[in-house]
Amino acid sequence: MAHAQEQWDAVVDPRTDTLGRALERAAAAGGRPYRILIREGVLVEKLTIVVPNLAIVGSGPKTVLSFGTYAGMRHPDGKNWGTGRTATLRIEAPGTTLRNLTIRNSFDYVGAKRDGDGNGAQAVALLIGRDADRTIVEDCRLEGYQDTLYVQGRSRIANCKILGGVDFIFGGAAAWFDACEIVTRAVPNAPNHGYLTAPSTPAAQPFGFVFSQCRLTREPGVPARSTWLGRPWRAGGNMALTGQSVFLDCWMDAHIKREGWTWMGYKGPDGEQRRLTPQEARLFEFGSRGPGAGPASPTRRILDAAAARAFTWKNVLGE
Repeated sequence: MAHAQEQWDAVVDPRTDTLGRALERAAAAGGRPYRILIREGVLVEKLTIVVPNLAIVGSGPKTVLSFGTYAGMRHPDGKNWGTGRTATLRIEAPGTTLRNLTIRNSFDYVGAKRDGDGNGAQAVALLIGRDADRTIVEDCRLEGYQDTLYVQGRSRIANCKILGGVDFIFGGAAAWFDACEIVTRAVPNAPNHGYLTAPSTPAAQPFGFVFSQCRLTREPGVPARSTWLGRPWRAGGNMALTGQSVFLDCWMDAHIKREGWTWMGYKGPDGEQRRLTPQEARLFEFGSRGPGAGPASPTRRILDAAAARAFTWKNVLGE
């Protein structure tokens, strides 16, 4: 929780002010470190951070930033929004810190699936862009269903609760997830309950998504053996992408499939549809425990202790 004695450059009361106006005041500060406190309440805003060295701190999980844009929705420019433009909050500046707040994409994914209108259902809550180097997200709740968290810039995400279903932590960044709860959401009558991760890590980049001492849990109604740890995303058919996700010392509930990981389709340079398999990508575990921890297999590769030691937050983030 934020402490009253702390010094703030701006304080936002959702009843009378907007975060957008506070970001305008931050821009006028000329790039010096700028701290914004948001009091409890719901802000219905869709925003992009372009000011460096900004800290946005909520008063707890009841401090909510919410918006409901989804990929198949028509944009004012006449095109669909597409995944990348749907984010409730987008970060495109270095040195951003988010703490003690909820960021939500409020698109009614369950209703869209129920009504057979699930195409274009990607709806991002938080997007950390390529220019958002050294982003820190702490003690936050990130809510969505498909594509909740899009990570393109180097990030540390700690003590957060991340909720979703399909590919809901995705992107090509080096990112360290520390002691987070990764929650699979229930969708009535779904044939399976999706994929936790969809990494698109460049092959030349040694580290992608690393989850350390996280808990993989599920909402009531998510069946046992219904959810993949992830699938490698070769975005745009880029052959230089061999996604990396690694789970270290994580507890996994029984919704995780025994096979662990699965393939993802892409269009090759010749225009033919292909599959990028777990064996071709960099998808690993070490020290998994709980009912969802599975035996080693061709698709569920377990690191030995020596290999696992290379995955430290300093190595992953280049600190």
